[in-house]
Amino acid sequence: MAGLAAMGGSLWAADTNAPAALTPEQRFEGGTNTYTNWVDFTAGGALVSGNRAQFQQQHQLPAGAFGGVGDFHYQNDIATNTTLTLDGRAIAEEHDYKLALGIQKEKVGFLRLSYEQSRTWSDGDGGLFPGSGQYYAAGDNPLALDRGKLSLEAGWTPDTGPKVTFKYTHSFRDGAEGSTDWGYAHPAGSVLALGLSPTLEQINEHSDSFQVNVTDHIKATDVGLGVRYERGSMDDALKITEYPGEPVQQKITDRQGTTYDLLNLHSFTETWVKTNVMVSTGFSYSGVGNEMSASRIYGNDFDVGYVPAAAAGFGYYGLTGTSRQHDYVFDLNLFYKPAPHFTVVPSLRVDREDWNGSSSGIETLGLDSPVPFTSDSSRGLVDVRERLDLNYNGLTNWAFYGRGDFTESDGNLNQDGGLLPVAGIGFPAVQEQTDDRRFFQKYSAGARWYPSRAATLDFGGYYKLNHYHYGDGLDSTTNSPASANEYPNFLAMQDFETYDANLRLTLRPWQNVTAVSRYEYQISTIHTEPDPASGLSEVESARMTSHIIAEDVSWIPWSRLSLQAGLNYVLSDTHTPASDVTQAILTAQNNYWTVNFTSGLVLDERTDLSLSYFYYISGDYNNNSPMGVPYGAGSEEHAVTATLTRRLSQSLRLALKYGYYRYDDAAYGGNRDFGVNLVSASLRYRF
Repeated sequence: MAGLAAMGGSLWAADTNAPAALTPEQRFEGGTNTYTNWVDFTAGGALVSGNRAQFQQQHQLPAGAFGGVGDFHYQNDIATNTTLTLDGRAIAEEHDYKLALGIQKEKVGFLRLSYEQSRTWSDGDGGLFPGSGQYYAAGDNPLALDRGKLSLEAGWTPDTGPKVTFKYTHSFRDGAEGSTDWGYAHPAGSVLALGLSPTLEQINEHSDSFQVNVTDHIKATDVGLGVRYERGSMDDALKITEYPGEPVQQKITDRQGTTYDLLNLHSFTETWVKTNVMVSTGFSYSGVGNEMSASRIYGNDFDVGYVPAAAAGFGYYGLTGTSRQHDYVFDLNLFYKPAPHFTVVPSLRVDREDWNGSSSGIETLGLDSPVPFTSDSSRGLVDVRERLDLNYNGLTNWAFYGRGDFTESDGNLNQDGGLLPVAGIGFPAVQEQTDDRRFFQKYSAGARWYPSRAATLDFGGYYKLNHYHYGDGLDSTTNSPASANEYPNFLAMQDFETYDANLRLTLRPWQNVTAVSRYEYQISTIHTEPDPASGLSEVESARMTSHIIAEDVSWIPWSRLSLQAGLNYVLSDTHTPASDVTQAILTAQNNYWTVNFTSGLVLDERTDLSLSYFYYISGDYNNNSPMGVPYGAGSEEHAVTATLTRRLSQSLRLALKYGYYRYDDAAYGGNRDFGVNLVSASLRYRF
């Protein structure tokens, strides 16, 4: 019996050779194998009803089918301590491409070559005239802007001694994007309306930059030196269609061309004087030279030469000019820890900026004879910024911080020339010299308190005052009430003042529940004082009041289920004296709220499901078109997504995603509304 019992005991004893149970992370990844390489194949499509261009602008996705390689990564040791890496991405219709090759040898250096390109979309439509409901659309397709970068990096990075890195980068932007610099139109019910007809910005920009950095550690000091040179060109143009669909329609091409050279020299040091004292310094010099050309030409098409026309407004051609800027920056920082729980960090930053520019061109108006004009300007500015940071955590369950930030500036601006009257129409050229002084101050303080293990309270606030003072040494324009041209030296002083208080409470009433509540109150005012010659006194020209309320709750009721919900509510308005005397200008509202919800559910050992919902609404649009221009956002958006992930094997994973998006915009009379069904699938293979 004893032998039988012993035999039975061995039959039912645990098998010590059985593999160890998988951890949750291993179960999610599909096994114990660690894969360093993978490739994702992605395909999908968006079925859009409504404004396709607005959908693509908001979600930066193509309206239609897309697919390709979403992500690729390969790495391998090709020699001792030497690793080869290859990364890539190629999504057709998204115009999203990337290819990067790198070789790194430990304690020796690295070499990297990469190219990436992406596309952004924008809605090129114009505006809505509420009186008649006329909408100025640019077309069904969005405007597309491609941007890309080719770079080559190399580095010598031994364990000891100097480290040297080199980088060459070629960047570009090419395409078009929408602009809100809209043109004139004659909608039904209006004699003339500003800012309705659509405008696009044609962009063609290229740059090449070379950068070398050297760093070293000398005794207790880290030191670095660097140089960067960049050369680029920009050939951009605003293309405005005025009076679209009308008998007398005209095109405006506002072209701006620039070529530039930039040289930057920079250095830094970091020294631990003692174990509780560290001093750091930095210096940077930048010099930029520009050569510019520009024109603003009216015609029956874009990109045409200048031809006098009776309907043409103010324009110019043959504008050329040069400018040069020098910028010197020095900063000094001290980290001091006089006690174990107390740190003091004072810092100083000095910035000197000088620039000058000159230009000349030919001004045009209608059929009148063109008039030559010239302009010269220069600017000098010195900024001195002092900052002090204090941190203390010597009290149990408490942490305190305080900060003072001050900036003092002295500058001058000289302007001479500019556009001239044509046939007696327009304002004369300006001659002005302005000395300006600025003083910025900001004081911040706050604390964190841990009253219990289940609660954390953060509270604080700040006060900020930015003061601008302008003194006129020379002004060819008069600021008297009878003048029709009071600028540019009309203002003598402006103050921007802000009070802010904020509070955040984090509660963990149970181990699987976390709630975060946030509230912030902010009030900002702008005080403006005109030139005494205007006969006007100082006035509070704007007052903005904001309340920001937010709540986030996360709950894990079950090991397989997680839930998270959030609410953000913002109440904000900006009041100006003009709204007290006319209904044409209303108090500006920026009130909105958002709701978001996400959940994750483990269906079984191989399958996961995630769901999310997002809602946004802003009801600030006020159609006061009989009295003035209606402003304010009036949009509503819903977004629902569901993603199902299935681990087919240790190396193969499939993900299916469905999304529904709905957007309504009252400010554009429903012309920018859209509804979208989005379906995508991705298959990841790891090896």
